[in-house]
Amino acid sequence: MTGNQTPQASPKATFKQYCRQEAETASLAKHLAASLAHWMGLTPEAHINISLEGDLGAGKTTFARHLIQGLGYGGKVKSPTYTLCEPYELQSNQQTFTAHHFDLYRMRDPLEWQEAGFAEYFDVPGFCLIEWPEKAEGTLPAFDIQILLTAGLQENERSIELNALSEQGKKIVVDIKQRPIDT
Repeated sequence: MTGNQTPQASPKATFKQYCRQEAETASLAKHLAASLAHWMGLTPEAHINISLEGDLGAGKTTFARHLIQGLGYGGKVKSPTYTLCEPYELQSNQQTFTAHHFDLYRMRDPLEWQEAGFAEYFDVPGFCLIEWPEKAEGTLPAFDIQILLTAGLQENERSIELNALSEQGKKIVVDIKQRPIDT
């Protein structure tokens, strides 16, 4: 859990998967995409915040790429390492929403993302996906889902854990647990 989160008593749902290759990581990301699409269809004006946490090289950007493409984005998903944020217009169930993919790795000051005007992105329909949230040192809004990635011994091996941190996040993680994952 990052410093941006306050532990909550009610939401407790966790999903863990060990991925031996990138195809399994892609499958899990697409499975999350299906749950997010379902959730967006039910609550089209809602917003969700997702943290992507793990060491350098753990696969955060790879997971983000497969998640965004799993929601139907056909273009290249770029790493926002230098721009801090890349927006992606998406559509699900005839609802348009935006995925804002942040990478805060190069931030030098916790308020840098706010000074850039990014705080307003946390209010628009869709979701914010934030890599390296700890760089913001508590200045980010609360997260709904935390994704922890831990690299394995081989290049594409990783353990991935999804933790619900809010009631909205719990609904999505429970949905993931109830559906079989295609591999």
